[in-house]
Amino acid sequence: MVQPKYHKYIILFLLFTVIFPPFKIYAQHLMFSSTPYEMQNDSNSNTLRVMTYNIRVDNPEDGEHAWVNRKELVASVIRFHKADIVGVQEALEHQIEDLMALLPDYAWVGMGRNNDGGGEFSAILYRSSIVSVKAAQTFWLSKSPDVPGSQSWDSSLPRIATWAHFDTKYDEQEIFVLNTHFDHKGHKARLESARLIKEQASKFANGLPVILMGDLNATSEQPPLALLLESPMLDGRSLHDGFKHSIQAHHGPASTWTGFTKIEENRRIDYILISEDLPIYYHGILTDKLENRYPSDHLPVLVEVIFNDKSP
Repeated sequence: MVQPKYHKYIILFLLFTVIFPPFKIYAQHLMFSSTPYEMQNDSNSNTLRVMTYNIRVDNPEDGEHAWVNRKELVASVIRFHKADIVGVQEALEHQIEDLMALLPDYAWVGMGRNNDGGGEFSAILYRSSIVSVKAAQTFWLSKSPDVPGSQSWDSSLPRIATWAHFDTKYDEQEIFVLNTHFDHKGHKARLESARLIKEQASKFANGLPVILMGDLNATSEQPPLALLLESPMLDGRSLHDGFKHSIQAHHGPASTWTGFTKIEENRRIDYILISEDLPIYYHGILTDKLENRYPSDHLPVLVEVIFNDKSP
């Protein structure tokens, strides 16, 4: 039985839940959840978690860092952080299949960058209980984007982008997601690739909220990022860098490069850029590791975005 001296506090608590509905929601989480309210990603919230992750190509010469020794760690990071959509870079097809075996709730779209469809993928993985694919396509970062294996400018290798138009489980909510990997040597290639994906996103998104992500091999002050962020897309919308534009303060370091062993300062080269009509709730660069070993030579980037409620 409640002691009389606490009655006034209980009455005040109940009055607050009636007068201020948001307080009622917070109170429910406070009483019945052990997870902080702002980190919830429950089935009733209009949110989506999106990750970009350069998983490092399977290279046997990596020794202890070879794919066979870390594939479970990569899958664990994706699973633990409940990513609904994941853009991976440097992934060979068997690496993607390994992840599918370890992550049975996921499916994927994409093709390899070589002219035969093999080689490295910039694939998009997705949780099929949360989103479904309406359309998807891969194009080449070149003057002939529809020609498989094509490369232009000073690009050292064929480079690609894969996009997908997703339906979500939320009523009438759809989204356009593009994942890419810019050249690591060609300065002009990176700049022209930025120009191309910005044009392609405007063309194929058709007004949907846009998420552009990937390993851009450029830091935030360099020309490719300036081109992407400092002027609007062809449809008039601007892109926002989640690192600077999330509602909650950025979580984690300001770099995404580790070389497997140590975070190198001022090497933020992996990004998630989001059109201005899609609020970014939080943004983090994740430092998960096991026994002082990172799952990849890049750190993954994670955002949670919020869909506007379209219910009457």
